Amino acid sequence: MGSTSALRLDFPVEGMTCVACAARVEKSLNNLPGVVANVNFAAESAQVTLQPDLTTPRAVVEAIRQTGYSVPLQSAEFQIGGMTCAACALRIEKVLNKIEGVQAAVNFASETARARYVPGLATPEQLAAAIRKAGYVASERVEASAEEDKARRVAVYRAERRLLWISIALSVPFLAQMFWMFGQSHGELLPRWLQFVLATPVQFWIGRRFYVGGWKAVLGGGANMDVLIALGTTMAYGLSAVVTLAGMHQQHVYFEASTVIITLVLLGKLLEARAKLGTSAAIEALIRLQPKTARVERDGAVVEAPVESIRIGDIFVVRPGESIPVDGLVASGESGVDESMLTGESLPVAKRPGAKVFAGTLNHEGLLRCEAQGVGAATMLAGIIRLVREAQGSKAPIQRLADKVSGVFVPVVVAISALTLAAWWGFGGELAGALVSAVAVLVIACPCALGLATPTAIMVGTGRGAQAGVLVKNAVALEQAEKIRTLIVDKTGTLTEGKPVVTDIVAANGFSARELLALAASLESGSAHPLAHAVVEQANQQGLALGPIREFRSVTGKGIQALAEIPSLGGEAKVVLGAPAFLEESGFAIDAAAIAPLVAEGKTVIALGAAGRTLGYLAVADKLRPTSREAVGKLKAMGIEVVMLTGDNPATAKAIAEFAGVTQYKAQVLPGEKALAVTEFKTKGRIVGMVGDGVNDAPALAAADVSFAIGAGSDAAIEAADIALMRNDLLSVVDAISLSRATLSKIRQNLFFAFFYNVLGIPLAAAGMLNPVIAGAAMALSSVSVVSNSLLLRRWRRA
Repeated sequence: MGSTSALRLDFPVEGMTCVACAARVEKSLNNLPGVVANVNFAAESAQVTLQPDLTTPRAVVEAIRQTGYSVPLQSAEFQIGGMTCAACALRIEKVLNKIEGVQAAVNFASETARARYVPGLATPEQLAAAIRKAGYVASERVEASAEEDKARRVAVYRAERRLLWISIALSVPFLAQMFWMFGQSHGELLPRWLQFVLATPVQFWIGRRFYVGGWKAVLGGGANMDVLIALGTTMAYGLSAVVTLAGMHQQHVYFEASTVIITLVLLGKLLEARAKLGTSAAIEALIRLQPKTARVERDGAVVEAPVESIRIGDIFVVRPGESIPVDGLVASGESGVDESMLTGESLPVAKRPGAKVFAGTLNHEGLLRCEAQGVGAATMLAGIIRLVREAQGSKAPIQRLADKVSGVFVPVVVAISALTLAAWWGFGGELAGALVSAVAVLVIACPCALGLATPTAIMVGTGRGAQAGVLVKNAVALEQAEKIRTLIVDKTGTLTEGKPVVTDIVAANGFSARELLALAASLESGSAHPLAHAVVEQANQQGLALGPIREFRSVTGKGIQALAEIPSLGGEAKVVLGAPAFLEESGFAIDAAAIAPLVAEGKTVIALGAAGRTLGYLAVADKLRPTSREAVGKLKAMGIEVVMLTGDNPATAKAIAEFAGVTQYKAQVLPGEKALAVTEFKTKGRIVGMVGDGVNDAPALAAADVSFAIGAGSDAAIEAADIALMRNDLLSVVDAISLSRATLSKIRQNLFFAFFYNVLGIPLAAAGMLNPVIAGAAMALSSVSVVSNSLLLRRWRRA
């Protein structure tokens, strides 16, 4: 063993399926020099003691991965204090990403950092310590109530406002002097000793934050807006103080510049903070939806209890006009529930025994008695809040340019200011005039506007989307959705309602319709396919008894084969059920004339054969959603090509496509081929979106550039999708793309304004065309303008 002290670390291990797997991982780890490992299969973890001079934590992670298992990344979120501009956010991001095993993104607008790290290589405490070392305040973020979170921000806002009022009171005399001097050719309204007395507390007490923030930034190896303000105001104040204390009455003083600039910057920051509160209004509204208490059945009586005390299986009662406290199933009672917070749809949804109810939704007229199914962090509402927060903390690719500029912005501005000072002093020969222009350059530059341009729009856009039933999982998806030019839609459950029904029964070769339906239902009873459910449901409605089957075999995308007892055929026989083409492959004759009218109506035909002869056909229709044709029309108007995928035969596919207004479709696509179809369209150089709702859509959703899972979808489809749509409606895809375009439009407007402002303002200041006070006012208002423009996204409305 090495001489250094041993490290004891825990590594989660994912993918172990048996005790032998754990033994394999343990053997691999113990083969590393200086390592003693114990792998616990039940806890899915490896307890490792290692000598760091012989083996690193990274080597342990690699050893686990080489055995075929994974060390899953864990997440941590931090609330950060002390950031004053985009350069601060970029600095923290670089510091965190230098730590081994860490991927981090910092959001300047929300003042948060979200990090994913490899356990054993990093810890939340280590990440927080790194942020503090860089000169900022950091604490791991915990889920606070809406009231607690708002109270914290209001307290900070009030403290800032108090300081601003003091600063204004000390600055008003200078403003009076400035207006007085406009009408005078010489002289000063305020004695210089009074100017010195008024300016000093503003500079060193109220303006202390700029010195502290700037010093910490410099110590951390960076520079931020605090450096610019501290340098600019110190130059103006320092010259004025020297002139005053030295009795140089012939020289002008600039106390008004330093004092009013600090006051204006504080005013701008206060207005910016107030505007930024609006960017998180949507998520606060979601948090407020869940009631604090619930009426729960305990020991035979209904009592009022805190929502946190409800456990899965508890029975709770919801009266008319009350919000539902947790997710559950209706045990008894009927009512209409307003689920607009989930779907954006204001019409009440009917609830009967067996129906799902969700936390935060509003019960209307009836009394509901429900069984708790999802509580705490497992409710749909909690999941939505979690998704929105993650999306708001993610970074869009369009932000990269602003990040690059922010990284060098402050040093470049300081250099320009120094050159301005040297040029004006060298050519003009007057230090005071040169100093004024140099200060103007420092105080007009605004890295804040660049840093706020993208995240504020992302925060407002994703929040507004959540209110409309559009849950964007990350900013990359939000940006990509705007670029979609081909949208692939799965027919069943997307264009259609996903609830097929048997419409026609055509018996043949002496078989009766009831026999045909009973035999088909017997075979389909073991299948989870929507068409199988339709056949079984129809048989149940007619009260038909289902017979036993043996040697059941499913042929993916084609049909079923099994042995079944058929009395009219003299006993047990091999039965084949599926698409007409499948029966033809199996040697059965298909009556094309009998099925042609059914296919022409867009119905799916199921053929049934046994003992060498075709027994008949069932026609199943999945009703087109009422809004599908309208949605397809809107997508086309947006310049998006809509392509339908279906497993149906070409004739049925053509009929459904015509009903939906789709001009391009692919028929007889097997579930495993959907992903290949998506890849085929991607090779044409177009951004491809995919909309699905089923388990077999997950690979295709993962293959698309942007994927959408509609509300009726499976957990697998929603997990694989980039954007989850809470409504069972293709119009929600239109909403998502429309929201993406609106958000990206705001981001481009913000970035244009931020770049244009700095590109125009800095040269004007360097040319001596701007007074430092005017420059300070312009800087203070620039970031407020960017945030206010982002807030206009709250006016966005869904289709």
